[in-house]
Amino acid sequence: MIGRQDVAEIGVFGGSGFYSLLENPVEQTINTPYGHTSDRIAIGELAGRRVAFMPRHGAGHRFPAHRVNYRANVWAMWHLGVSRILGPCAAGSLQAGVAPGDFVFCDQFVDRTSGRADTFYDGPMAVHISSADPYCPELRALGIEESRRLGIATHEQGTVVVIQGPRFSTRAESQWFSSMGWEVINMTQYPEAILARELEICYLNISLITDWDVGLEGQPEVRPVTVEEVIRVFNANNERLRELLYRLVPRISEDRACSCSTALSGAVIS
Repeated sequence: MIGRQDVAEIGVFGGSGFYSLLENPVEQTINTPYGHTSDRIAIGELAGRRVAFMPRHGAGHRFPAHRVNYRANVWAMWHLGVSRILGPCAAGSLQAGVAPGDFVFCDQFVDRTSGRADTFYDGPMAVHISSADPYCPELRALGIEESRRLGIATHEQGTVVVIQGPRFSTRAESQWFSSMGWEVINMTQYPEAILARELEICYLNISLITDWDVGLEGQPEVRPVTVEEVIRVFNANNERLRELLYRLVPRISEDRACSCSTALSGAVIS
């Protein structure tokens, strides 16, 4: 396997709006054992820290969620030396208490995808990574603190149910997810988050709520999600997301005391 370059500390998957935060960015094409990444990776400085950025869906959103090469993307970040990944994403709400424009720092996910390449360990070595707590508690605490300082409506925890896409949910599916108490629905968190854990990279999810999914039972005035609405709300809140990342990055410690850094310990069957 190709070794690490150690040219970046922190990685970001997100939309193109983050490019302008990086000082003197240089783009690199990374060859991975898992094929092509979604796009070239921009590497630059932010508040004195070396940051690597990649648009998750590629330029022009050319890869829908079910076609994103998550393994290549996460491996490329690892190859560059990244030990923390910030993974903001557009997401829908499944609960009345979580409104469009809110930020949710998820601590759990439920995988409802199918057929995605979701592990780096296909054999002969057997690895059973723990998924009990898939998101980094250290990064979540920092993100929540800075989000609240910015006056953003912030939810300190939440479960994101990850659907296959590219279609949105049926009413029956959405009502099922909501009845389970899950707060957020998205198409990209799996396997991105767990692949990072397999490489002992800390991962933070920031779910930017853009819509009410197909609406909430008992609230007929809430209309089903549309692409137009998702884009409108996401663009309206993109500046707040950029400001949050700008504040968060310099606060991330170079040292790690979380379990993410030792996720492979005890996971390998020899």
